[in-house]
Amino acid sequence: MERRNFIKASAIIAAASATGTVMASPTTPPVSKEIYEWKVYHFKNGGAKSKIDSFYKDALIPYLNKKGVKVGAFGEYGQTEPPVIYYMLIYPSMSEYQSIKKELWKDSGFMQAAKSYFETTAELGTFTRYETYLLEAFDAIPQFRMPSKDRSLLELRTYESNNEEAGQRKIKMFNSEELAIFDKYGLRCVFFGEILAGPQMPALMYMVEFKDMEERKANWKKFGDSPEWNVLKNKPEFAFTVSVVNKVFLVPLDYSQI
Repeated sequence: MERRNFIKASAIIAAASATGTVMASPTTPPVSKEIYEWKVYHFKNGGAKSKIDSFYKDALIPYLNKKGVKVGAFGEYGQTEPPVIYYMLIYPSMSEYQSIKKELWKDSGFMQAAKSYFETTAELGTFTRYETYLLEAFDAIPQFRMPSKDRSLLELRTYESNNEEAGQRKIKMFNSEELAIFDKYGLRCVFFGEILAGPQMPALMYMVEFKDMEERKANWKKFGDSPEWNVLKNKPEFAFTVSVVNKVFLVPLDYSQI
């Protein structure tokens, strides 16, 4: 009897599989990859910076926060003059990025809060230009990691590649193995993203955090000396992936949410 029941059950399962009616086993839904927008403002003099500060603090950040978008605001380590301000806007997804952008100019609260800024800067301006980078988070780190409270130094790096295929291999290198080595040797990742649009293409951008310059120097040395990195960097499939490395050191402004 047990054998007949087993055969019957097996036949039912086989038939159901053929018709696609077997219920799939529950799986964890994929985490949506965030979209990062970086804006880098350049000024002719330091006095103009206060107008941008006010615009973000009083108008843009309150609007974006209502939409679930966090904003990081940073200055360069060492207080460059004239100053450069870096803003990181963290959107939950590409679709929300697009909808929030469209809704911005229809929002009466934002337009009222920004009115003074728009009226006073339309004729005379405030910044010489700003650069925009649009990024999609890596598969291995699909969500932004909030920096620890004791950090005082953020290192923002951009890796350029000589062609698109080389850039994709570098992204694969990070996703598959390199990020794990970063974590092991104290290069604490804040975010990693592929640059979808920006002045430097093809390229990727990422940020790591440190307590200070001394910790940064020590941890990069640990990483560079590690056996894992020295094996990984010599793999033929990852040869010639990066042509230029750009780095800048940032500190959060008093109104930064990161």
